[in-house]
Amino acid sequence: MKARHQRRIAATLLAAAGLFTGALAATAPAAAAVKVAGVGTARTGGTALNMRLTPAAAGRLAGTVPNGGKLSIVCQVRAETIRGTVRTTNLWDRLANNYWVADAYVARAVFPIPTCPKTSTTTPPPVVSKTWIQPVAASIVSGFHTPTRPTHDGVDLGAARNTPIRAAHGGTVIRVVCNASTNNCDVDGSRSISGCGWYVEVQHELNYVTRYCHMIRRPSVVVGQTVATGQLLGYVGSSGSSSGPHLHFEVHTGTPATHANATDPIRFMIARGAPLG
Repeated sequence: MKARHQRRIAATLLAAAGLFTGALAATAPAAAAVKVAGVGTARTGGTALNMRLTPAAAGRLAGTVPNGGKLSIVCQVRAETIRGTVRTTNLWDRLANNYWVADAYVARAVFPIPTCPKTSTTTPPPVVSKTWIQPVAASIVSGFHTPTRPTHDGVDLGAARNTPIRAAHGGTVIRVVCNASTNNCDVDGSRSISGCGWYVEVQHELNYVTRYCHMIRRPSVVVGQTVATGQLLGYVGSSGSSSGPHLHFEVHTGTPATHANATDPIRFMIARGAPLG
């Protein structure tokens, strides 16, 4: 009984250590036991570190590691150069869960990390998720086509400044735009300014388009990039026609997205099992 109890305690401690054999262990690719080269620590300055399916900033998002989280590093490859909070480097680390993180955000003791075999730099493409999610978890502070704002083509979600904005569904980025009458989206706007500030549009299947407005700085994605459900698009701000930090979220039933094809995001998201607010 004592030995069994000790084994159970040991297993609990290993799980609690958070050595990212993966934050999303339930969905990580199945793999045989791997030899870990060393343990690193995510150092991002506060935000979560993205794990990706391929060693590239545009790779599909697989999950995140909290700032300060431990990482089980298996091997490295040279790929896209990233300027991070720890270093500027083109090294990417493959974790024990077969996902990738930029070594630019990894603090680690000096230990030899082997070069990954060429076959490990790609991962079979994931099954396209049919799930829709909230772009931010926040209350609705202004509705769609209200009597006082009949041209308000979306809803305003009262998220705090720098809240991550996630893709409500997988698709392709079709617009990344600074739209403000001042031509400056890197500062807070006001009601006297027209335009959506920094915003992103993502086109989904059936020609649906979602729009995400008033970001605090240039979005984290580029036109033509494929994004997965939940992938980071940018951060909440107050650029453009805005009196305070929030996400203005629109849904359109066609492309290009226009006032004529705007649809109520509240009803749309309820129908897809991801109610806003």
